[in-house]
Amino acid sequence: MLKIYNTLTRKKEEFHPVHPGVVNMYVCGPTVYNYIHIGNARSAIAFDTVRRYLEYIGYQVNYVSNFTDVDDKMIKAAHEQGITVPELADKYIKAFMEDTNAVNIEPATMHPRATENIPEIIDFVQKLIDKGYAYVVDGDVYYRARKFKNYGQLSGQSIDDLEVGASEHVSADEVGKKEDPMDFALWKAAKPGEISWDSPWGAGRPGWHIECSVMSTKYLDNTIDIHAGGQDLEFPHHENEIAQSEAATGKKFVNYWMHNGFVTIGKDNEKMSKSLHNFITVHDIIKHVDPQVLRFFMATTQYRRPIQYSEANLTDAKNNLEHIQNAYNNLEYRKNDAQDGSDIHVQSKLSDFKEHFIEAMNDDINVQNGIAVVYELVKYANVYAEQASVNQDDIADIQKLLKELLSIFGVKIVATGQIDDDAIQQLIDQRNEARRNKDFALSDKIRDDLKAQGIILEDTPQGTRYRKE
Repeated sequence: MLKIYNTLTRKKEEFHPVHPGVVNMYVCGPTVYNYIHIGNARSAIAFDTVRRYLEYIGYQVNYVSNFTDVDDKMIKAAHEQGITVPELADKYIKAFMEDTNAVNIEPATMHPRATENIPEIIDFVQKLIDKGYAYVVDGDVYYRARKFKNYGQLSGQSIDDLEVGASEHVSADEVGKKEDPMDFALWKAAKPGEISWDSPWGAGRPGWHIECSVMSTKYLDNTIDIHAGGQDLEFPHHENEIAQSEAATGKKFVNYWMHNGFVTIGKDNEKMSKSLHNFITVHDIIKHVDPQVLRFFMATTQYRRPIQYSEANLTDAKNNLEHIQNAYNNLEYRKNDAQDGSDIHVQSKLSDFKEHFIEAMNDDINVQNGIAVVYELVKYANVYAEQASVNQDDIADIQKLLKELLSIFGVKIVATGQIDDDAIQQLIDQRNEARRNKDFALSDKIRDDLKAQGIILEDTPQGTRYRKE
């Protein structure tokens, strides 16, 4: 039975979705004003791995992850770049999709944007006003946090303790508007020259928190199974989502809250973030690090644990991945002299490996114990490959199980000399990006590496095509 650690209750709970066989899952996506750094990618990779495992054990997963495509940071960045906010959003959404594709993150079932849901956001805010949970001041709309009796439950803090911290972050302008320092914005009145939409309270735009309440309830349900995101979103973002959503619908918002640990960097294990200017973007790192290695590095640490980013840890991941690949290749080589048939003992052993893997992963998606089972399978594969006599079916089944389990970590494995179509397209996308950036050395290297594997690239006015020699 799958158990998930629920941030709300601070304990592992048996997982029972609202609708048997179906999981409705919402993961907070990026604010698209820059390339994503690997701290952002950690969340996307962690919950893509969770999704893959849920699908592996038989669930249909409806996976929604939003784009915040309007807020203060985006308005500032668009002004600095001399483009509109929608143009900025389009630019970095495209980059997000390219970068996440490179590390083999499956596209969400849906990637809604905040600006695509303005009418629904306005209706949601009006409902909160009508119920007395929100109030209007000079075109701004604020939520009355103290009116929601469970406020602070997710972050495990009392509202009075939270108020002390909130008071330090309230601007002078807001002090005169808010009834209470804990109140937060649902709708922000537009300043001169800012992007805005008409509303009953005047021209403005949504606050940050309201969009996720609207989109999760619109595209999934009033009560969803899993809501996930980075640890830093527990408060205030997710706390505010609960308050808004449950006040509006009268129903429990989320059954299982999942939060991933930070990516840290440097000797002091400092959290990686744009505000601290210590981040490394995925866009840059995959120019010199194999995206498969980056994916393997990040997907094989249990999602609630922090990850320390370092060259040494990346090298370890690279070596471990090569060790797995070599075992697969050893089996591939033995196909040349393998006999027909299979061995009942080998088949029983493979069933044991699969059972142990599922047992490990059912404990709150414990990928570290899960990958330990894969390493044991690799050892077994190497021993089997050294036997004097091997069977075709056994080799195929060991390889199949290796590929099957690694796919949950988002890692593709093929025999050396083989390359699948998805991997080719990912390399073509990287090469096109390198050419746009005038990084011709990288562009040429990708072309030459593919040619060495029998893949010929042809640049045409309609785009890059490839053929196999």
